[in-house]
Amino acid sequence: MPLTPDQQSQIDAERAAAASTRRPVSEGMEARLYTAHPVLDHGFVRVIDYMGGDAAIVQAARVSYGRGTRAVSDDAGLIRYLMRHWHSTPFEMCEAKFHVKLPIFVARQWIRHRTANVNEISARYSILDREFYIPAPEQLAAQARVNRQGRGDVLEGAEAQRVLDWLRDDATRAYDHYEAMLSQDGQQGLARELARMNLPANVYTQWYWKTDLHNLLGFLRLRADAHAQYEIRVYADVMAQITRDWVPAAWAAFEDYRMGGVQLSAKGVEVLKRRLRGEVVSQEDSGMSKGEWREFEGVWG
Repeated sequence: MPLTPDQQSQIDAERAAAASTRRPVSEGMEARLYTAHPVLDHGFVRVIDYMGGDAAIVQAARVSYGRGTRAVSDDAGLIRYLMRHWHSTPFEMCEAKFHVKLPIFVARQWIRHRTANVNEISARYSILDREFYIPAPEQLAAQARVNRQGRGDVLEGAEAQRVLDWLRDDATRAYDHYEAMLSQDGQQGLARELARMNLPANVYTQWYWKTDLHNLLGFLRLRADAHAQYEIRVYADVMAQITRDWVPAAWAAFEDYRMGGVQLSAKGVEVLKRRLRGEVVSQEDSGMSKGEWREFEGVWG
């Protein structure tokens, strides 16, 4: 259960409150504010605050005063131009702050995206909840034979059940020992900052993660991709839906040029030109490695 009744009550109270403001708002993001979107078995993502929207991107790009007189279509065209030519600073004028509850091993992968402000719950001061991520059976997979960092065939039968039992039993036992070490019933009790070292990586943590739109889109380009690890991809998928509602024009350009687009190397461009001239080009005379050629053929045939 991602939220307790008390937490949901607090969110309802936050959403019921309203404040007048002179600053422009995004109606799509206003609708998302504070709502906790469930992820995995105990996790969630919710927007705590934000600044700017599509209009802020345009205003920054033109360094304009007020809204100006240009049509919405002109603004969308400018945003597409900025995205197409890899301009970054106008997109940095928008920011969002997320409250995320996620397994520790996902957080350690996520934190590699360093262009954000992060404040994580401290197990030096707080006792972490008895909540750990246990994968659904369909997510238990063997190591991929080709991709060293990916998954292969799904485990089945007795092997799958044995793995699930180990994951659940090991996490429960480690947390039991964590609580026992902290306990001051008949003993001094170990300091929280030391007891936490025994917790498994599938225990849930929480943080506030604030970033600008440019870096958020960079995160989503990698983590909302089909090749990303499932456990971080499901968080990115939820954040992608939120971002689409927040900045619809910027999201449409991002989907077109980043998520749906293809980047070619100079060798790739030359191979395409040779093919258009009617030449038959093989990997051996393309100048590409086997891995590059496999990716090239995956897109261009």
